[in-house]
Amino acid sequence: MLFNSRGVSILLAISIAIVTTAFLSLLEGVSNIALILTFILSSSSAYLLISIVLEFLFFKEINKLYEVFNKLGEKNYSFVNDMNDQKSLNPLRKINQEIFSYAANKQQEIDELKRMATYRREFLADVSHELKTPIFAAQGFVYTLLDGAVSDKKVRGKFLKKAAKSLDGLEMLVNDLLTLSHIEAGEIKMHFEEIDIYALVQDVFDQFEGKVDKKNIILQFDKDYQSPIHVIADYQRIYQVIVNLISNAIKYSDENTEIVVGFEISDKDVTVAIQDHGAGISPEHIKRIFERFYRIDKSRSKERGGTGLGLAIVKHIIEAHGSSVSVTSTLGKGSLFSFKLPVKKAPEPYVPIAEEESETD
Repeated sequence: MLFNSRGVSILLAISIAIVTTAFLSLLEGVSNIALILTFILSSSSAYLLISIVLEFLFFKEINKLYEVFNKLGEKNYSFVNDMNDQKSLNPLRKINQEIFSYAANKQQEIDELKRMATYRREFLADVSHELKTPIFAAQGFVYTLLDGAVSDKKVRGKFLKKAAKSLDGLEMLVNDLLTLSHIEAGEIKMHFEEIDIYALVQDVFDQFEGKVDKKNIILQFDKDYQSPIHVIADYQRIYQVIVNLISNAIKYSDENTEIVVGFEISDKDVTVAIQDHGAGISPEHIKRIFERFYRIDKSRSKERGGTGLGLAIVKHIIEAHGSSVSVTSTLGKGSLFSFKLPVKKAPEPYVPIAEEESETD
């Protein structure tokens, strides 16, 4: 409920008028008409003066304070910037502005802490689930062998291979978690140097020859590049980015399709684009694919393998290079992942130093 200055102004004005009239009545020779006029004039003028002062210096600011608290309850912080832009000589307004800013900042901190607490709970739940799957699988194979299957050579070899595969997946998950944690904590420093991004991608192509042959997928460039393409980047981390993006493209591409890598070269940077022809990603999923453990189709993603951390690692590495990953996708046609890296810095032009003229004899 907002305060109203009218009632307070009337009470104060009447009080002032009564006091003024009472003092005037003590003088000799003052008529009743003069006393009445004095009461009316003093009450009217006092009302106007008090209402103006109370309205603009006091009640108006109190009403604003109530409005701000209502907005804080609605988590609407737009008023903070508006109030910071307002300048006033009213000392009460300045005090209110400080109170409003402080309250808004504290409320935002509380909301952020709640969001982070929720994030930590979800992250712990995801990690527990991801760790549990390979551990339980390996336990099942090992205990089956211990229960007597170890004597059967065929069963023993088959189960040991499956247990080893589960442990390999567990190792991959732990390594990805450690990598992501170290990058976010700033413990992994990027070693920036001049690298040939074209040769790097070619090395990644060679690494996936066996996998693409199984699905009859072709890895190729969008055109022939006759000369090296130099960029400033951390070779090891960008190699990891390309491996993760092409690995995902192979997993989610249909058989007998192509994965195409292209470069768009400008004076300042090189855009690296990786295009697949898979199922595509719907818009509601594109916003979340870089979150840890986020999977579009959890059942099919489990079958394809992976830790669910690849794109999160890609995002952090590219951001550490001062860039960002862009995604465009069409359902049924495929997806395009792209990012930019700065090109080789041009050397400083050589400016010869003028030789000093020798003094003539």
